[in-house]
Amino acid sequence: MNVFDGGDGRHLRLTNGGTAVFVDVLMLAVSALAHEPWDFRFAALLTLQDQNVMGRGVVGFGLAELDWGDTPHEQAAAKDFLLRVLDLALSRHRWEELTYEPPRAEGYLRSYRAMVEEFDPATARTGMGVLPGPQEAAMASCVRHRVLDALPFWEACVFCTAGAPAPLEAQWLAAPSPEGAIDGGA
Repeated sequence: MNVFDGGDGRHLRLTNGGTAVFVDVLMLAVSALAHEPWDFRFAALLTLQDQNVMGRGVVGFGLAELDWGDTPHEQAAAKDFLLRVLDLALSRHRWEELTYEPPRAEGYLRSYRAMVEEFDPATARTGMGVLPGPQEAAMASCVRHRVLDALPFWEACVFCTAGAPAPLEAQWLAAPSPEGAIDGGA
């Protein structure tokens, strides 16, 4: 089991398959919303939950282990970002591009959102080293899947390491026309 700890005895325990789904739908959302340095650091943390690279049953993190920022303003901004990511994921943002139907994802997201909502970042134990540093932030994008990838850790996104094909739209646009030229959809 992979555990995502919310503090105060609350946690989200996920099977390996459940963890993969949870990370996939979060990566779609975090990639759309990341703008600030903390956002890209959190995206890097999500890439480190990729069981195809890190191993099965050994991922997860606790909210209290994250560096939420030094000031109450920074902490509030980081928490707000994570809540917005969860809300966007709950809206099923880009789920039509997944190669599977994630029937339990909404429940995972709702449970985790409740934990984040109740968590006070001021109680976090800073210096745990769980949240990647600014130099390790996920700043590069996977062109094929249009999500942030795991650079500088490895050259692939969570969808590439799982062997996921490019979204259908990208496949259609890249398909050769009968004359052998690339059809741009015109």
